[in-house]
Amino acid sequence: MSIALVIPDRDLSRLVAALQQHLPEVVIEQWPNINQPEQVEFAVVWKQPAGSLQQFPALKAIQSYGAGVDSILRDPHLPALPLSRIVDPKLAMAMIRYLDAVLRSYQLRLDQFARQQQLAQWRPRGPRPINHICVLGLGELGQAVAAHFVDEGFSVTGWSRSLKQLAGVQCFAGTDGFPAAVAAADLVICLLPLTSLTEALLNEQQFALFKKGAILINVARGAIVDDRALLAALDSEQLQAACLDVFSQEPLPAAHPFWSHPKVTVTPHISAVTNIDTAVNQIVENYRRSQAGTPLLHQVDSDKEY
Repeated sequence: MSIALVIPDRDLSRLVAALQQHLPEVVIEQWPNINQPEQVEFAVVWKQPAGSLQQFPALKAIQSYGAGVDSILRDPHLPALPLSRIVDPKLAMAMIRYLDAVLRSYQLRLDQFARQQQLAQWRPRGPRPINHICVLGLGELGQAVAAHFVDEGFSVTGWSRSLKQLAGVQCFAGTDGFPAAVAAADLVICLLPLTSLTEALLNEQQFALFKKGAILINVARGAIVDDRALLAALDSEQLQAACLDVFSQEPLPAAHPFWSHPKVTVTPHISAVTNIDTAVNQIVENYRRSQAGTPLLHQVDSDKEY
């Protein structure tokens, strides 16, 4: 029996060493150098090549190496097996720190002053009025982020697929609830999962529902945003700024207009990075559960796609 790590283009030496320490009796192999594919019973994956898991006839379960599973579910040849994802409390804290820093930066107009510096312009201005925040997506991360900004004294609305009840947060759900969720928001944070229902959700029609002059922060998945619609909304001043940590294609191509647009801040997908120790503990636990035939921790609902 063995575990296959199907995680292309990454140095996995730390992950292999940590797994081997916890599971010394188990063979850990790295794709594409799988010596005995018939022995693989558990696969840890991230952006796996389509069809790559079909070579494992004894496979019992699949573990995402991150919190998301959208890239895994896009595989048309994905085996119909239990799929789990990483849930990390430290991920929520990292996300909150990132979002809090970005929000404070926009409040202080540091984005505008950075542009003025390039032009040697001295134009003092007072803080931006950011009082109302909308969080799109109220899963574990979204709930933690919404609660943080409630505690910070902001008015917070939230929007999700199904209606949630969260202390201090005015929650909305479904297509009919979207306009009310974003209507008064000075700043909208996207933390939605990428599914067939949310792909290109933030498009021209949805941006028209935002409060004029709102700011968008996307830390979810790039494909949730229609890039051309976002650029048009910024150019028309329907939105005044956007901070993007995720993109439809990563790394972001050098010729993409986001790099040079004066109202866009780009960060290289660093808002919340998987903690290897937390990931290893959950991988080991789920491996043991798969061997025992018991349900995995944080198992994905295939119908909801998260």
